[in-house]
Amino acid sequence: MRDPRMTAISKGLKRRGRLMMQAVSPPRGNLNAVPSPRSADDSEAAYTAPPAPRLVESPVFVLSSVRSGSTLLRVLLNSHSRIRAPHEMHLRTLHVHLSREFTAAAMRELELDKDELEHLLWDRVLHLELTRSGKDVIVDKTPPNTLIWPRLHRCWPQARHILLLRHPAAVIASLTSRRADPDHEAVRAEVLGYSEKLEEARQNLDAHVIRYEELTAEPERVTRGICGYLGLPWEPGMLDYGAQDHGTLRPQLGDWSSTLKSGRIQPARTAHPDVELPQRLAELARAWGYPD
Repeated sequence: MRDPRMTAISKGLKRRGRLMMQAVSPPRGNLNAVPSPRSADDSEAAYTAPPAPRLVESPVFVLSSVRSGSTLLRVLLNSHSRIRAPHEMHLRTLHVHLSREFTAAAMRELELDKDELEHLLWDRVLHLELTRSGKDVIVDKTPPNTLIWPRLHRCWPQARHILLLRHPAAVIASLTSRRADPDHEAVRAEVLGYSEKLEEARQNLDAHVIRYEELTAEPERVTRGICGYLGLPWEPGMLDYGAQDHGTLRPQLGDWSSTLKSGRIQPARTAHPDVELPQRLAELARAWGYPD
């Protein structure tokens, strides 16, 4: 019968030999690679986490279509001593990735899921920007937020919303003029998509509604109304936005046109009379108080 001590020594030597071979052998594959994602099981994927506490309980979201004057509104608000309105932050494209099948299970034990982890990340971004600014109200004006307004409302039930409307025909004309070879059907479909979500938000949120045309024609009255909605005193310096630093103005972060860079509020461009609206957009324009 073999001595058990010799068997243990033999196994130990073999194991040590394998470890030495691994130490001197070249690495296999990319050591910096992220583990391949594996699907969570159905029970984990179906879990919905309760909302966690927010660092910013009542942020302000400007909901609008593209080409509706939201950058002008941003710089007017950012000129207030208590309002921080940075460039477009694109929160909806900021995601977390659960890379292994057990990650979802681990998060569930913490009463978290992918959506709520993203909500915490979004909230942290807003809080960091607000803290850096030294102000106490933060405004996010990213037009695509309009397309996910229900999720923003779920993330921040106490958020406040400013709906910025513009005549759909003027939005179509502005989009068309900005593109070298515009696909007119695609432009109308894009404007319709934004307009439908705006109307949903108008019907379902307790929002403060303004029109771009009125903002440019009567900026003091309109900004006074916004300040009243936010519970803040109005400041005359809001109208002199050119005297303030509003950060870089460039594509994907907001309007960067010479009109905006002029530092002066200029009259809104009206829609060309030849722009023909699809029936649904015409209906929405009437619902928003625009004449036929």
